Amino acid sequence: MTNAEIETKVKQAVVDKLGVEESKVTTDASFINDLGADSLDTVELVMKFEEEFEIKIPDEDAEKIQKVGDAVTYIAAKIESK
Repeated sequence: MTNAEIETKVKQAVVDKLGVEESKVTTDASFINDLGADSLDTVELVMKFEEEFEIKIPDEDAEKIQKVGDAVTYIAAKIESK
């Protein structure tokens, strides 16, 4: 899976979960500050990423995923290390 494919899936998951316009979901967008997510939303997004990409994201790593681009980079690295 390419980074572009991962980015597309991450963005779609964010649109589905947070109900925001796709145009607002950029790699620099902060889940909380830019997209209006709360702490429960971020937990649910991490769970959706785990399910969507068949990976495990430990809590200490999940806390570091603040932006859409962080999620893409993290997931790409996890998939490569499988």
